[in-house]
Amino acid sequence: MIITIASGKGGTGKTTVAVNMALSLENVQLLDCDVEEPNSHILLQPEIHETTPVCTKVPVISEELCDYCGKCSKFCAYNALFVAPKTVMVFPELCHSCGGCALVCPKNAITEKERQIGVIKKGEAHGVEIVYGELNVGEAMAVPLI
Repeated sequence: MIITIASGKGGTGKTTVAVNMALSLENVQLLDCDVEEPNSHILLQPEIHETTPVCTKVPVISEELCDYCGKCSKFCAYNALFVAPKTVMVFPELCHSCGGCALVCPKNAITEKERQIGVIKKGEAHGVEIVYGELNVGEAMAVPLI
């Protein structure tokens, strides 16, 4: 059986209900998907046995190969790239990791590197397996972590 407790309103008691329900059942996994402010671990105080970094890919521009044509910035719907006459600025926090900029670059001047946006933690407390994500402070993109 899968039980989901969800709401868009803070302070309604979702975490309290979820944790108490998990503690009252057997063979339970509690997944706290509020990666911006997870709280289930505060109440359960689990022993964490695994931490996994979560990364997205962001563009890296080779200044030697780039001819500053601007095709990458024209393609990017999120304005993560800005092309000036002799430089390309990358705004990693705006990038949605689609890789389109690298595909449209006629000079193959764009590669990608990983950028950590948070971690997923797994642990156990009181017979409850808990999994939750922690988004890095100031990070705008929670969806890849969820």
